Amino acid sequence: MTAYAVFLRGVNVGGINLRMADVKAALAELPVSGVSTLLASGNAVMRSDLPAGELKEAVQAALRARFGYDAWVIVMTADDVDAIVGACPYPHDDEDAHTYVTLGSDPAVLDELWTLAAQDDTEHTRLSPIATAWRAPVGGTLESPMSKATAKAKYKATTTTRNLRTMLKVQAAARKLA
Repeated sequence: MTAYAVFLRGVNVGGINLRMADVKAALAELPVSGVSTLLASGNAVMRSDLPAGELKEAVQAALRARFGYDAWVIVMTADDVDAIVGACPYPHDDEDAHTYVTLGSDPAVLDELWTLAAQDDTEHTRLSPIATAWRAPVGGTLESPMSKATAKAKYKATTTTRNLRTMLKVQAAARKLA
């Protein structure tokens, strides 16, 4: 079995409020084991024999059926999470700026976001074909160009963003399953 991390897009923001216990119950009905949810922002870890693409489709279908919203997720192996977190050159804790990781299922979309970040002088780095790290000043995340860009509807099916501290928590939980 492969250990996976699943990142839900747009949970507990914009009127989509899900209890993580309910999310866990919905995911546990899939062909998976060891399901655990982390934080209230839509992060889960689990094991499955399904390939990542099939697991993504199964998770999205389960969430849509159970909660009646247009669910989008990013599914990554525990090894992929390790590689992305390990590649991030920015600190997870800084009194002046927060580090975020935008995950994407379509590298072309991350290329587009990369161009936007460069145009707006956002400190950023590409971690892999499916992840970009960027920084925002403390207290200014929602007003930052990258935050505004990634919030656009055209990116919701293919991207989600997490604080690096959250990525570290997901990494630790996924490692326990690996």
